[in-house]
Amino acid sequence: MKKIRILLVDDDVRNSLLLKRFIEAEGYEVVYASNGRIGLEMYRETHPDLILLDINMPELDGFETARVIRQSDKKVIIFFLTDRTDKVDRLHGFSLKGNDYIPKPFYPEELIAKINERFESMTVREETEYQLGDTLFRPNLSSLTYKGETHSLSVRQAEILQMLAENVGQPVERDRILENIWGDASYSNSLALNVQITYIRRLLDDPRLSIISIKKKGYILSVSQ
Repeated sequence: MKKIRILLVDDDVRNSLLLKRFIEAEGYEVVYASNGRIGLEMYRETHPDLILLDINMPELDGFETARVIRQSDKKVIIFFLTDRTDKVDRLHGFSLKGNDYIPKPFYPEELIAKINERFESMTVREETEYQLGDTLFRPNLSSLTYKGETHSLSVRQAEILQMLAENVGQPVERDRILENIWGDASYSNSLALNVQITYIRRLLDDPRLSIISIKKKGYILSVSQ
């Protein structure tokens, strides 16, 4: 699966690193730069899908950084994250073809929701659908539809469920899930997997569907007749 790459550019190092970990927990790859100049360098090196861009920064502010990027790249998504909320600043941000303007302070969950909305169609390589019992699972839309009601999954939850859906009735090892989705099978990632499985179970309204735990080994997505 394509790993969506996000470039976070903000000189508030402490809060940025916290935000970085929060976004990474949702399954995104995050690269951090502490000012606009470094941000431009990282942009050219990493080719991100989305840039989270503070405005008030030393060396090169967010507006100037965005202006330089937009000279050659009209497609990369840019979210301005800033405490500059005056109308003139917002209009200037949108004049630079910013895709969103998010005032600080904000809840990380709100930012994640905006990111998920932008990338819901990029969570898988192709338009794949799984009919699981009476539930339609669309990984590319991160959605589960049962009896006309649709639930949204996070990017990471969709990735986990797709691995299980590709192996219905068969065990999928924990370490395989962790390596494929988190990149390693560390203890902290293993705990995160437990949490995500719990969330997915809550979204499975279809009584024909269940995720069976195999103690210390993995999971089985079961579909009853």
